[in-house]
Amino acid sequence: ALSAILRTELMRKRELLEICEVQSHRGTNDEGSDDGQALLSTNLPGHQAQSSTLTVKRRLQTLTALAAIGGFLFGYDTGVISGAMPAIARTFDLTETQQEVVVSSTVLSAFVSSLIGGKINKKYGRRFTILCASSIFIVGAIQMGCAWSYASLVLGRLIIGGGIGLASLSTPIYLAEVAPPDMRGTLVTINGLLICVGQFSAGMVDGILNEVTPSNGWRGMLGLAAIPSIVMFIGFQFMPESPRWLVMQGRDEEALGVLKAIRESNREANDELQEIINVCSIMTERGNDDHDVGDDVQLDDSFEYGEDTLGIQSETPQQYASKISSFPSQVKTMLVHAPTRRALKLGCGIMALQQLSGINTVMYYAASIYKMSGFNESTAVWLSGFTAIAQVAGVVVGIYFIERKGRRPLVLSSLFLVTLSLLGLGMCFYLSRIRSGDIRDPTLIEDDPCSYQPAMVWSGITSYCFDCVSIDGCAFCGGVCGVTPGGNEQCVEASSWQYERCEESTLGYWTVFFMVVYLFSFGTAMGPLPWTINSEIYPLEFRSLAVSFSTATNWIGNFFVSATFLTISSQGVLTQYGSFWLYGFIALLGFTWLSATMPETKGLTLEQIEDLFRRPGDDITNSTLTSEQKETMAAFTVSTGGH
Repeated sequence: ALSAILRTELMRKRELLEICEVQSHRGTNDEGSDDGQALLSTNLPGHQAQSSTLTVKRRLQTLTALAAIGGFLFGYDTGVISGAMPAIARTFDLTETQQEVVVSSTVLSAFVSSLIGGKINKKYGRRFTILCASSIFIVGAIQMGCAWSYASLVLGRLIIGGGIGLASLSTPIYLAEVAPPDMRGTLVTINGLLICVGQFSAGMVDGILNEVTPSNGWRGMLGLAAIPSIVMFIGFQFMPESPRWLVMQGRDEEALGVLKAIRESNREANDELQEIINVCSIMTERGNDDHDVGDDVQLDDSFEYGEDTLGIQSETPQQYASKISSFPSQVKTMLVHAPTRRALKLGCGIMALQQLSGINTVMYYAASIYKMSGFNESTAVWLSGFTAIAQVAGVVVGIYFIERKGRRPLVLSSLFLVTLSLLGLGMCFYLSRIRSGDIRDPTLIEDDPCSYQPAMVWSGITSYCFDCVSIDGCAFCGGVCGVTPGGNEQCVEASSWQYERCEESTLGYWTVFFMVVYLFSFGTAMGPLPWTINSEIYPLEFRSLAVSFSTATNWIGNFFVSATFLTISSQGVLTQYGSFWLYGFIALLGFTWLSATMPETKGLTLEQIEDLFRRPGDDITNSTLTSEQKETMAAFTVSTGGH
C-alpha cells in the first residue's frame, strides 16, 4: 500500500536532470498560465508577501484531501471486486477462468498505464495526469455499473485499471512535490494509508448493497466509485500545478508563486527553489543514470557551463552526450557492478515474495475464500469487508515501529507470522474437507459424474461432502452424493440436501482468525517495506533503473497470482488447502532466504548502505559521484521524505 513513497522519489530524481536543460529559458515560457488558478491564484507573486501558518496548513489540507482521493480510489477499485464477484459470477454465469480475467484485467491495465503515466507526467504535468485519472475513473465506474455482458464488464475493468495506474503514480508525486520537506513523508504515507482505507470502505459498501439488493447490488458497488472521482475531478480544476514540474518547464515565476502560497515564508520558498537547482548540478555530474530510458538529451547551446552553485564543474554538451548510453548498455553496466547486482537480487526477490505470499488472493477473492470455508454469501461479503481493516491496523503499527526497530526485524517477524497464518488457513480448509461428512462406500462409478472428478494431488474419488458440492450439479445428503436428488428417502432421518456448501462448523471461524492474522501481519511490514527497502539499497548511479526492474517484478507477480488463484485452488488442481500451503511454503522459503541475506539499513546513509553489498575484490572505483556529492544527495533525499 505504501508503494507511493518509492514511486515519488523515483520520478522526482529521474526528472531533476531535465531542469538543467531549461536554465537559460526560465521565465520565458508563459504557456499554460492557468495551472495555478483559482484556489491559489490570489497567492502568486505580488499578491501577498507571506502566507500565515494557519492559511498554509488549510491549503495543504485541501491539496492532500483532494489528491489522496486517488489513493482511496486505488484501494476501493481493487478491493470492491472481492465482495462483488459472487453476485457478478451468478449474474453472467462466469467460469473460474472468466472470474480470474475480470480481476487480473485491472492489474494488467494498471501496469500498462503506469508505464505510460511516467511520460504523461513529465510532458503535461502532475495536475493534468490526475485530471486524466479522475476522468478515466468516472468513465470506468459508469461502464462497470451498467455492464450488460461479460465482455462489457471486462472493458470497464480495463478502463478503471488505466485510472488506477495513473493515480497510483501521479498522486504521491504531486503530494510530495507540493508538501513542505518536513511533512512530505507524512503526507505521502497518508496517501498510502488511504489505499487500505479504500479497500475497507469497499468491503463495507459490498456488505450493505449485498443485503439491500442481492441480485444487482454489484452494480452499485462498482458504480459508486464515480462519486469520489467526480469530486476529485472538480476539485483539481482549482488546484495548482506542481512547482517542481513548473520549474522543469522553465516557468520559474509560476513555480515560485505556488511555493510562496504553500510555504510559511518567502525565504523558505526561495530556498527550496534553489535546492532543486543545486541538486540538478549533481545530477548532471551523474550523466544519464537518472534520465528517462530511451530519451534523447538535448541541452541548449546558450546554457552556461562552468562552476555551479556547489563548486562542481559542469559538463559541456559534448561531454554530457558522451555519457549517454542505450538501454541495453545501461543494464549491462548496472549488472556488471557487483554491489548493485547483489542489491538487485534482494530488491526484486523481496518484491516477488510480497506477491507470491498471496496477498492479492486475499484482497481480490476474500469473499470467495469465506464461501469456500462454509459461510453463506451474505456473511462472506461482510467478513471480507470487516477483516480488511486488519491490514489498515497493521500498516499503522508498521509506520510506528519502522524507525524504532528497523527494517530487518519487522520484515522477518511479519513474514514469519504470514507463513504461520497461511499454513493455518490451509489446515482449516483441509479439516473442513475431512470433517464435512463422509460418503458411504466412496467408489468410482463410470456412469455417475458425482463419484469422481479429475484431480492432480488427490485420488479424485468423491469421499466427503466437501468433494461432492464442489462438482457442478451434485448435492450431498446423509452420506449420498447425487446429480438429481430423488427425495429424502435417500437421506438419513432429519437430513436435507446440501448443494453449494456443507453444514457450517467452527472451522469457518478459525478461517476468519487466520485471515485477520495474515492481513495484520502482512500490513506491518511485507506490505509497505519492500518498497521502502528498494528505495534505499541501490547506489545513486543505478537507482532509477534498478527500481524500475524491481517495480516491474512486483506488477508481474501481482498479475500472475491474481490470474491463477481460482484455478490452482480448485479441487482439480491444488485444492484450497493445497494453494494456501503453497503460498505458505513460498513465504517460509522467503523467510529463510531473507534471514541470511537481508541487511539492516535503519539510520545509515546511502553510501553506507551501498557498502553493505560490497565484497572483497569488488571494484570500489566504479562510481560517478564523489563522497561529497553523495552526502549532498543523501541530505536532499532525507529532507524530501523519501526514506
